[in-house]
Amino acid sequence: MIDTRSCESKTDEELVGLSLKDSDYFFCLSKRYEEKLLRYITHISKFSREDSEDVLQEVFIKTYYNLNGFDPSLKFSSWIYRIAHNEAVSAIRKKVARPTLYLEEGDLEKFGDVFDMVKDVDNSIDRKAIDIALSNLDEKYREVLVLRFLDEKDYVEISDILKKPVSTVGNLILRGKKLFKYEYEKLIGVSV
Repeated sequence: MIDTRSCESKTDEELVGLSLKDSDYFFCLSKRYEEKLLRYITHISKFSREDSEDVLQEVFIKTYYNLNGFDPSLKFSSWIYRIAHNEAVSAIRKKVARPTLYLEEGDLEKFGDVFDMVKDVDNSIDRKAIDIALSNLDEKYREVLVLRFLDEKDYVEISDILKKPVSTVGNLILRGKKLFKYEYEKLIGVSV
């Protein structure tokens, strides 16, 4: 087994190369992306943590078996997020019920900062209202907001992940922010 401390100084692309020679290095990549991808899958799919973990497992399996197809001139994070996106969309299509969205505690502050709504609601963020507001958004808006503000991806990387032009990503984020704010304010009773 590889000592994970030896992996910390290596780039994703270096770890991919090492994983192709020694499969133990893939553990380092999976640990590096596990929480980020789990949160991403949970947010865009509205699955429970357990169901999201099942999807994540499929993501890692597909990633591992397709490492030979990774182009090292590209960003690994975009590539693995694209795989996660495809797996989540596939799992959503298979699932009939739409369970509620699950946000982690730290995610609320990110949305509060992004939309500057903390001031508007007397510095109290209503977690349930944020969950519901985000859940009420169309998937295309919810997904770009999660990638941009919760996963802190830039427009170019979101463009790579979703296979959409950067200008489209910008428009989706702008509209998504407005729709989120509208949904949130509607839920908490602030006049819009």
